[in-house]
Amino acid sequence: MDSSSFSGFPAEGIQFLSDLAANNNREWFQANKKIYQNQLLKPAQLFVLALGERLREISSTIRYDTATNGTGSLMRIYRDVRFSKDKTPYKTNISMSFWQGPGKKTAHPGYFIRFEVSGGGIFVGQHGFDRPVLAAYRDAVDDEKMGKELEDALELVKSRGNFEIGGEHYKRVPRGYDADHPRSDLLKYNGLWALAPNAIEPSDLYHAELVGICFENCQKMAPVQEWLVKLQERFL
Repeated sequence: MDSSSFSGFPAEGIQFLSDLAANNNREWFQANKKIYQNQLLKPAQLFVLALGERLREISSTIRYDTATNGTGSLMRIYRDVRFSKDKTPYKTNISMSFWQGPGKKTAHPGYFIRFEVSGGGIFVGQHGFDRPVLAAYRDAVDDEKMGKELEDALELVKSRGNFEIGGEHYKRVPRGYDADHPRSDLLKYNGLWALAPNAIEPSDLYHAELVGICFENCQKMAPVQEWLVKLQERFL
C-alpha cells in the first residue's frame, strides 16, 4: 500500500457517514458495507500511512498500523453499547491514533485525529493516566527540571495558535504535595493534552492536503507529546 496515493476521501465515503447517521442500524450498514470498506476504510488506511510517515519527521519512534480490527491506528466503527444509554451500533466518525511507546497503543501518549461530515479535530497527549503513570506525572511536575520543562512546553504550544490545554480533574492538590506548590494547577491533572478542536474543515476531507493540515497542527502541539514521552522514559 503506497502512502503517496492518498488523494483525499471520496465524496461517496463522506456521504456514507452522513447516510449512516440517518440509518444507524445493522440492516442498513450490512447492505452498504462495501461502500464503507472501499470508499472510507481503504482511503483511511492510505491516510494513516501518509500521516504516519510525516509524523516521523517529528519523532522517529512514532508508531502506526493500518490494521482495521482495532489493534492498529484506526478505531473500529462499531460502538461499545454495553454501558451506554445510546444503543446505536455504529460510530458516525473516523478516528485514528499514532502513538509512542511499547505494547498497547491505549497505554501511551499520541496524536489522535477524528473527523466526521462536519469536519474534525486533532488531539495530542494522553486523555487519562493509569495509576502508575499518574504517580510518575506528579513526581515529574514536582521535579524542578521536569516541571519547568512542562511549563515551557505548554507556553510554547499556546504561543503557536488557539490550542486548548487540558487534563485538570481534581479540585485539590493531591496529598503529599504542598497546596502552595508553584505548579499546583498542574498537580490537579489526571491526564495531559492539547487540542485543536476545529482544525479540519469539511472541505479538507476531499483533498490530499488533509495530511499537511493534520501534520502542521500536530507539529505545533508536539511539545506536549514530547514531554509525555520523556516522562515515561525517565519516571517509569
